[in-house]
Amino acid sequence: MVVPEDIHVGGLAYDTVNKCIGVVMDTYGGRIALRPPAGGCEWDVRREDVRPATVFDRIRAELADVNAQSSKGMP
Repeated sequence: MVVPEDIHVGGLAYDTVNKCIGVVMDTYGGRIALRPPAGGCEWDVRREDVRPATVFDRIRAELADVNAQSSKGMP
């Protein structure tokens, strides 16, 4: 399976199964390894369940991080 140029190592992709974005860490076979943008554990997803992250996806993820930090009392 060929991974399109818009999905590349270091880029952001949207996992349509888990409904979240991740940084593309590796591609192999029919799978893509993603990692949360703020760091954390990688997960694998099937190629057909990933698309390039849109601006909306990125803003939504950043807002979720800000809200999570705010609820923890972090600046």
